[in-house]
Amino acid sequence: MNSAAQPFFYGGQAVLEGVMMRGPDAWAVAARRPDGEIALRRDPLHARVYRARLFRLPFFRGIAGLYEAMHLGGTAMIWAANVRARAEDLEIGPVAVTLTILASLAFSIALFFGLPLLAGGALTRHGGSLAFTAVEGLTRAALLVLYLVVISWLPDVRRLFMYHGAEHKTINAFESGAPLTVAGVRPQSRLHPRCGTGFLVEVVVVSIFVFALVGRPALPLLILSRLVLVPVIAAIAFELIRLGARFRANPVVGKLLAPALGAQLLTTREPDDSMIEVALAAFVAVREGLPALPVATAAQALVV
Repeated sequence: MNSAAQPFFYGGQAVLEGVMMRGPDAWAVAARRPDGEIALRRDPLHARVYRARLFRLPFFRGIAGLYEAMHLGGTAMIWAANVRARAEDLEIGPVAVTLTILASLAFSIALFFGLPLLAGGALTRHGGSLAFTAVEGLTRAALLVLYLVVISWLPDVRRLFMYHGAEHKTINAFESGAPLTVAGVRPQSRLHPRCGTGFLVEVVVVSIFVFALVGRPALPLLILSRLVLVPVIAAIAFELIRLGARFRANPVVGKLLAPALGAQLLTTREPDDSMIEVALAAFVAVREGLPALPVATAAQALVV
């Protein structure tokens, strides 16, 4: 297919006081410094997982997307945190980052894998594998919603969700042909069908069907299956998200997308204009390079 039939889907992620954007050949992240200026970073995508033809094929690109979320997302978050820390003459070292990531990973596994397994076992002690998997999946979904609601009360997370809204609005403006200015981005929707939150919703739904095929083996195999099958579930969910985004104008698809879009009401907030400026700076940087920034911003952008 030609490029018109297969357009590149830009994506992004909110970070501390900033936004990361991912393009076909590069990625960029912009963050607001305490002095009001915008710090920028742009790097080419050289790794094989971003360039190899294999990882652009259906299902394989879902596995690549999972790696990308961890690698690019983690790198962008660390960079943005250091932009903030350097203003106070601090530096977040690799040891602190590694410990934080390991602690977060352990917490996520315990919360979203361990507790649902315990709930499924306790509530379907004499039930079949299908009932066990259904209870496990519903528990995981409930925990995800509860977790998002609770963390949204934190002021820093609330601001992160506002930057998430700015990211979505900027991509929606680009995809709708609106001007890439604050005025052009502001009226756009803060919801987008290719959102990571929607991806998590798809993962929860797909996991019920995939785990149902595994049945209810002994506990060691049960735990192993939940970990080993994560890439498979992610690959399927990724394709469903892409299909939904491509055919979102279809009324049936629109209804199927409702849960994924509804979940974004928890993870996005309406941004202010200064946040939109940051998202625009990252988006223009990833598309046009540095240091040219043909965006009306209130502050001078710094390349760091």
